[in-house]
Amino acid sequence: MKNLWRVLPFSFILLFLAGCGKQNLTALDPRGPVADMQHSLIGLSLLIMVFVIVVVAAIYVFVLIRFREKPGDNHIPEQVEGNKNLEIIWTAIPILLLIILAVPNVMDTFTLADTETDDDTLVVNVTGHQFWWEFEYPDLEITAGQDLYIPTDTRIVFNLEASDVIHSFWIPALAGKQDNVPGITNDMWIEAPEEGVYFGKCTELCGEAHWLMDFKVVAVDPDTFDEWAQGMAEPDSELIEPTEEVAAEGREVFEQNCLACHAVGGEGGNPQGGPDLTNFGERTVIAGFMEYDDESLEAWIRHPEEQKPGNLMPGFDQLDDDEMDSLIEYLNSLKVLDDE
Repeated sequence: MKNLWRVLPFSFILLFLAGCGKQNLTALDPRGPVADMQHSLIGLSLLIMVFVIVVVAAIYVFVLIRFREKPGDNHIPEQVEGNKNLEIIWTAIPILLLIILAVPNVMDTFTLADTETDDDTLVVNVTGHQFWWEFEYPDLEITAGQDLYIPTDTRIVFNLEASDVIHSFWIPALAGKQDNVPGITNDMWIEAPEEGVYFGKCTELCGEAHWLMDFKVVAVDPDTFDEWAQGMAEPDSELIEPTEEVAAEGREVFEQNCLACHAVGGEGGNPQGGPDLTNFGERTVIAGFMEYDDESLEAWIRHPEEQKPGNLMPGFDQLDDDEMDSLIEYLNSLKVLDDE
């Protein structure tokens, strides 16, 4: 027990790391062909390393026991030249292991680098901002923010860019990381065979709120995706001109305070502004990380700097309670998919 204090720091480290599984951000549970390939390469590398460690450890223990100094035995061992057969073996085995590792690596690298598109490919331009993500579907002429909708069983090609500093795009369940670099376009592809929500993150230190730069990938069946895309491209007129009184008042507040940066239904916004809010009411988090409820939304609108330090959204604490309530009701009504 007297040495227990020595292991306590390691225990705290393990507990800390155990808490890093927020939103199930793990690459060890692959859900698509890209993640499967990368996971297989990790597994192959691990097996080879374990094999080398076991063999070296076994030889070390054997030599340690077989040739250990015995009591009373003080003679000097006979000095001999190198063993040609052993030298061939310990040279050939690493070469063989490298070939075993290199062949699938090279093959998968060419497969992963193939971002050619065809009529069945969905292209998405991904732009990293401080500290949010913009998703543009050029073929569909729509833009979304924070939530990336994709159809299942479809090849998705991403063109990755950044508007300010270097970011890094990572969806661990679907693919590895790729950098978003200002002035440079990188590309990658994924495919999601199953419907579901896959969590992503920026993995390049990009500023004060880097750790809060999360996003979601929502994989839906192709019919639902077509419905979503249609709703984003041609939203219901009530998104622009709500008929309910409170939401209509909220739309006026939105036009006076938010429309210069945020677009809804193709109206408003600017390239240096904030995310498109056409389907804001369908989100489950606010600003990529806050629980979606009216209280959190009000806190975000009034004091965004306190919630996500370093972000560029100004606060709107000047809104009175009635204006805030109507604005929140309007934002909650922004949906392009029918509620199920």
